[in-house]
Amino acid sequence: MHSSQQRGVEPPRARGTDRSLARRAELISIGRKLFADTSYDALSMDDIARQAHVAKGLIYYYFTSKRGYYLAIVEDSVADLIAFAARGIQLPPVERVYRTMDCYLRYAEDNQAAYRTIVSGGVGFDAQVHAIRDGVREAIVAAIAEGAYGRTDIAPVARMGLFGWVCAVEGATLDWVGRPDLSRDTMCELLVKMLGGTMRAIEEVEPACRAPEPAHRDT
Repeated sequence: MHSSQQRGVEPPRARGTDRSLARRAELISIGRKLFADTSYDALSMDDIARQAHVAKGLIYYYFTSKRGYYLAIVEDSVADLIAFAARGIQLPPVERVYRTMDCYLRYAEDNQAAYRTIVSGGVGFDAQVHAIRDGVREAIVAAIAEGAYGRTDIAPVARMGLFGWVCAVEGATLDWVGRPDLSRDTMCELLVKMLGGTMRAIEEVEPACRAPEPAHRDT
């Protein structure tokens, strides 16, 4: 194995050109489908190469290792989730909160394996995947704070309250995608109402953090 593979550094030649970026994106797309159907431990590099119909060396060329490939897939999934959650920034605050939750639930519903990987923190205790997951949580907190308070520089008590709500959303969403007893609209409504309760609790602890008016969408 090349020294760059041993250090886990992506070879410079694997970056930069449109063709190489497109090929890398294609391999990530293939990997997302593979890991959606099969656990990380159950897939060897030989399995991945065979099912992707590529030479194993090509995966090493772009990602240096199986773990590097997996992390690239997780990061790509995270980018999609954050992009989904950040949609509708131009909407009024109430609509923005509903749009954020609806897009979040749509992503989880349509990308269940990727969502479980993001929320669970990957395979075992993987510090890098946990760091990626924590980044997602902070991004969602920022998106909700922007929609609810109109800013992201919120007081520590508000951040902690919203962070706790995001963790509750993760658990509820994991249960929901596993057995979708509720429609997405109902689930969205429930989570937004839970957010309202959280924000009222924040205001009781820290009166300077005023809760917005209860969220009601125009019909």
